[in-house]
Amino acid sequence: MAGEAVHPRQKLFGWRHRLETHIALFVLFGAITLLTAWLPVILKDAPLTLPIICIAIGALIGMSPARDILQRNPLENLKLTERLTELVVIVALMGAGLKLDRPIGLRSWILTWRLLGIAMPLTIASVAFLGWQVLGLAPAAALLLGAVLAPTDPVLASNVQVGAPREGVEDDVRFALTSEAGLNDGLAFPFVYLAIALAAGGGLAAEVRDWLLIDVAWRLLAGLVVGGVTGAMLGYVTFRLPVQASLAASRDGFVAIGATFLSYGLAESVEGYGFIAVFVAALVLRAVEREHEYLTELHSFTEQIERLLMMVLLVCFGAAVAEGSVFAAIDGRVVTAALLILFVARPVCAGLSLVGHRCPWREKMAIAFFGIRGLGSFYYLAYAMGAAEFGQAGYLWMTVCLVVILSIVMHGVLVTPVMRRLDDVRQPGDQ
Repeated sequence: MAGEAVHPRQKLFGWRHRLETHIALFVLFGAITLLTAWLPVILKDAPLTLPIICIAIGALIGMSPARDILQRNPLENLKLTERLTELVVIVALMGAGLKLDRPIGLRSWILTWRLLGIAMPLTIASVAFLGWQVLGLAPAAALLLGAVLAPTDPVLASNVQVGAPREGVEDDVRFALTSEAGLNDGLAFPFVYLAIALAAGGGLAAEVRDWLLIDVAWRLLAGLVVGGVTGAMLGYVTFRLPVQASLAASRDGFVAIGATFLSYGLAESVEGYGFIAVFVAALVLRAVEREHEYLTELHSFTEQIERLLMMVLLVCFGAAVAEGSVFAAIDGRVVTAALLILFVARPVCAGLSLVGHRCPWREKMAIAFFGIRGLGSFYYLAYAMGAAEFGQAGYLWMTVCLVVILSIVMHGVLVTPVMRRLDDVRQPGDQ
């Protein structure tokens, strides 16, 4: 009889029942969670990384009968993509800041300042030029492409970053790549805002003036101040209060997540750059106390959450790629631009920024080459697409997706042997 209810027992062994979406999601999320813990152990010495496996898993799901489990393509849901990538990036930034043992300073961080002050602006300009000349993008879209792909990713670069707090695994290569990834995500935001302003139109002089005063000066200052004050306050209540009253006495790792959301939310509420605030808060927290064992617990919990979120997003990304629409209109221009961005723009610009530094040429080459692109690029692109109308949006998405996939695979395969080789040839007294 039409419309008659079916008793659960009658469909107990039915294929449709077994693949009901919410049940399948439980199974998928459970499997991803277990793999998040297991795969790093298996892949520790292999020329493969967790992100590569995540994309492969997602691609397999996307090509299987179970592809309907992931019904929402993140690349077709800008707000969903923006929020999910925003979450994983800020968690990664807290983790990156917590594990840096080297005190911040003009000379001790000179590699970082060179990469941020020279390499990043040059990379933005060179990628924008490639977008204009190779892809034929309009100036606003070309600038957006440069701003989106210039920052290195704090989420996917764990294999080239420093070790956990107090471990002492902090040579120049790992330190430079970790600190650069921690700060350049926030420092690329002014150029994203400039691209949005150009796309929206209006008086150029007024747009540039407002950009300099608000998007550069105010937002950067607000992010630095909010991050510094929040980190100092959290450092005090965590490590400087009497032992029984301090946050450290709780031994709860999720305190780091609370610090992440607090610093990010406060900065964004005053129109500051939350990415910068989170990283600075972590650095100041470390400055308050550098040797407490609780730092390891904070970092460990943050790293676990970051890894889990990353796996979920990359599995969804892999499924979206396998579905076919992401690269349906790909052509030689997109491939050429992606290869030039990875093999010319970043290595050359970063290499130029390191000219004259004392570190060995091998390490300079490694720093220049391992500029990994990842989830942060998706966040910026989704944010900008939701804020203004950019022509040739398809080319932007295709180029960014291709650069991210190529970066994940290429850097993921090479990182273990290259870093092992650098460790082997490094002199005993070198950092």
